[in-house]
Amino acid sequence: MSDAWLALEPGADPVERARTLRRAHETFTEAGTVPRPVRPVVAESWRRSVRAGVGPDGTASVDLMDGDLGTYRAEHPLARVMPLFRELLGTFASDGEHLLAVCDAHGRLLWVEGHPATRRRADRMNFVPGARWAESAVGTNAPGTAVAVGRPVQVFSAEHFIRRVQPWTCAAAPVHDPRTGRVLGAVDITGGDGLAHPHSLGFVQAVARAAESQLALLAPEQAGGGAAELTAMGRDEALLAADGRRIRLSRRHSEIVVLLAHHPEGLTGDELLCALYEDETVPPVTLRAELARLRGILGPGRLASRPYRLTLPVESDAAVVERRLRSGAVTAAAAAYAGPLLPCSRAPAVDRIRRRLTDGLRAALVAGRDPDLLADWAHAPWGEDDLDVWRALAALRPTAAIRARLAALERELAAPHGR
Repeated sequence: MSDAWLALEPGADPVERARTLRRAHETFTEAGTVPRPVRPVVAESWRRSVRAGVGPDGTASVDLMDGDLGTYRAEHPLARVMPLFRELLGTFASDGEHLLAVCDAHGRLLWVEGHPATRRRADRMNFVPGARWAESAVGTNAPGTAVAVGRPVQVFSAEHFIRRVQPWTCAAAPVHDPRTGRVLGAVDITGGDGLAHPHSLGFVQAVARAAESQLALLAPEQAGGGAAELTAMGRDEALLAADGRRIRLSRRHSEIVVLLAHHPEGLTGDELLCALYEDETVPPVTLRAELARLRGILGPGRLASRPYRLTLPVESDAAVVERRLRSGAVTAAAAAYAGPLLPCSRAPAVDRIRRRLTDGLRAALVAGRDPDLLADWAHAPWGEDDLDVWRALAALRPTAAIRARLAALERELAAPHGR
């Protein structure tokens, strides 16, 4: 096949391919081997699904309902481009008896719209707003796989990992934040076998690019209001979006901006020195030099002194996670958590914030006992060795793969030089 992301090559018989895929799916679920003609992208997704503890007879769970769903959707960046999605895909979905769906970066469906009869059929498999369709929850599916791999993808028939989804075909493309490059979610078209066509994949990809272009046009309006956005979770060099610019900060400048955003009232030179440096012998002139360079990068009037403070309001991704945790919105906090705050930073105050966020979210996940949220954490780079989370996950979803991973972690812990 010329394009591995397309479900069917030109001229292929969809009925025969669906029959072949069902046999391949049964072989994989029984023996763990992937026969041809399963595409590599699908085979890899099936393996990820098994590692996450997904079973072929599972079903999607609904995470958000009623007011919680409404609040989460209203705050989500993709809410700003829903009119565009409806304009470009809405009529196509209704006329073709398909569905338009939009999910967040964790595969959680935010909007599902389209043909009424198709919606009723989709309701029976929980393909509804607020339901969790991440790979780690329901296995291979277009919106969940698109956000997992960061690429547009079609999923046809028995390429779906869960059997009850196999009568469907879908195509989805991720939508990225034009300022940070981070995946915000995906736009999806779901329906029958007729969607297993190159045009459907190209269509959703074009719609996703149009959404990114519109978000880029909308971004300067936000910055023009005097606010800035700081992205520092899961990355060592923070990104600051301000005044229509996107600034990639050095590691030291990332630490300074994170701390000043966390203390909008400002910090004295001595306070900032202690917050940044483990070595108490670092002279104040070293910090002043860093601040002078940062002032030049941020532009005139953006960094004040006595005390040192940012003169524009900053919304940081760390503050979003912390705010949602305080309000008990654990699912929303997990969705905003893109990894530890400045993970390589050794600045004492950054380390304290990082630990508070990570430990607080871990504790909330373990206490909440949601197997899908626990699986997301356990299979993320920062959670692959998290013994407490793996134990909580194994208690709720004791698959062979999860039990094996837990046993390996416990052996490491028991070894003389185990972590």
